[in-house]
Amino acid sequence: MSDHRDASGPGPSSTVVTGAPNQTLALAAMLFAVSMTFIDQTIVSIAAPSIIDELDLSSSGMQWVVNAYLLTLAAFFALGGRLADIFGHRLIMLIGTLLFVISSVLCGCVPSGDFAQAWLIIFRATQGFGAALMFPAALAVVVAVFPVEHRGRALALFFGLSGAFTAVGPLLGGWLTEWTWRAIFWVNVPVAIVALVLTAMAHIPNVPRHERLDVPGAVLVAAGMGLSVLGLQQASAWGWSSIATWACIVGGLLVLALFCAYELRVEQPLIRLEVFRDRAFTADSVVLFFAMLAFVPVFYFASVYAQVSLSASPTQAALFLLYFFIGFGLASQWGGRILDKRGAKPAMKLGTALGALGFALWANKLTDLSIHDQWPYAALAGAGIGLLLAPASTDAVNRAIGASYGEVTGITQTIRNFSASVGMAVFGTVLIHVTTDRVGDTLQSKGVPTGAANDTARSIAEAVTGHPDGQAPSGSGPVASTMRDAMGAIRMDFAEANQWIFYGMAIALGVAFLCSVLHPGTRVTGTPEQESAAATR
Repeated sequence: MSDHRDASGPGPSSTVVTGAPNQTLALAAMLFAVSMTFIDQTIVSIAAPSIIDELDLSSSGMQWVVNAYLLTLAAFFALGGRLADIFGHRLIMLIGTLLFVISSVLCGCVPSGDFAQAWLIIFRATQGFGAALMFPAALAVVVAVFPVEHRGRALALFFGLSGAFTAVGPLLGGWLTEWTWRAIFWVNVPVAIVALVLTAMAHIPNVPRHERLDVPGAVLVAAGMGLSVLGLQQASAWGWSSIATWACIVGGLLVLALFCAYELRVEQPLIRLEVFRDRAFTADSVVLFFAMLAFVPVFYFASVYAQVSLSASPTQAALFLLYFFIGFGLASQWGGRILDKRGAKPAMKLGTALGALGFALWANKLTDLSIHDQWPYAALAGAGIGLLLAPASTDAVNRAIGASYGEVTGITQTIRNFSASVGMAVFGTVLIHVTTDRVGDTLQSKGVPTGAANDTARSIAEAVTGHPDGQAPSGSGPVASTMRDAMGAIRMDFAEANQWIFYGMAIALGVAFLCSVLHPGTRVTGTPEQESAAATR
């Protein structure tokens, strides 16, 4: 381990933040702030049927409502981390929180009519931008307040309790949706107020750094991510043979490559890519990428599966997801202890292995159409993610170059949220295609002509991925009558299509396990003397 890593300490602001701030209040304030971002990753999935029915959204439109948030969060996370370093962590955290909560209120005030879908997507995007400002600044505050030898446990608590708030999302969403789905956005208001009050009480100082902001780099990374995810998201509508699909995907990847080349030449880049020369940091980042292909998308797909194939209500679907979060919350604390005692590698290896096993067993049980038969495997999958998430994130942040924690947090969270956007887009496309094929086969087996069966199957695939009540379409005629008679078989078709998704998540965790093996196993440690020297530098 090089000297600058071992002596990284709490960063440039440590000479100010380690004395005056109240660590407990600072941690609580940042936790309440970021909990809103976690809650909004899950709460919308539960309310999706009600939103679609009231606003008459399309299935792809609803997926964009979910993905607009994730994509803006990913595209601007590095910018948020850099702004936090330049203008001060506390200031950017406060600005991000205010933007997030104002956008939440506007999402809940969406008017009915033709402009509803655009309104909701726009303000979900600004919500994601607020989160991109808030999250890296909040995490940087926690990193700066706690010394390196206690940081693993503090961040395990940070991510573990954030995960618990994520579990509250589906439960709260199911309950609020019974009143009005608009309340799922308004609930962020009291949470934001608590975060702002605790921030003021914690007396967290604001320490800016006089550096230049890399605007061209921010534009390139946002454009590259946006184009690539657009192509993946729209592949179900445009088709994989479409020139537009591949133009977006390849074009986005080329822009990201251009971004990397530009960052290596600019004097004060948005992201200092030399941090990837650290083999451990690279391993942490790749593990996070493959793990997040499963972690956020599982909320949406498990919720839709429960409401379609299991005919569950929104509240029952939320309870179904709760099994996953119980495993996640318990294991995240264990992962933090392993990190503090033995380093990140053992926690990542065990977590990725358990996660891969859990998702594979869960996928195998989806066609049993029983919540009670699936809960042990959902909990096992959640435990695997919980074990690896905090250790991989904390180990990566501890390896910051020059202790630029806001910047490195921006890198790791950009990777995580870009991965979540890719997972949503790819798995959503796969689900629609496989559902269409299986439902088409089912209808043909019941005597529906091939052309009519394929057209109807496509309509049903769009409907069930957007309307998780799983109700048969109304209407008259032989095709409509056959569809109503076949709804039991169609629910099984949808369960079988979801098996592809969950096996895909298991494969992603399996690849993450192979990447965790490449971690050198070195640990970031620091003495008070080393931290003091780093702070002086």
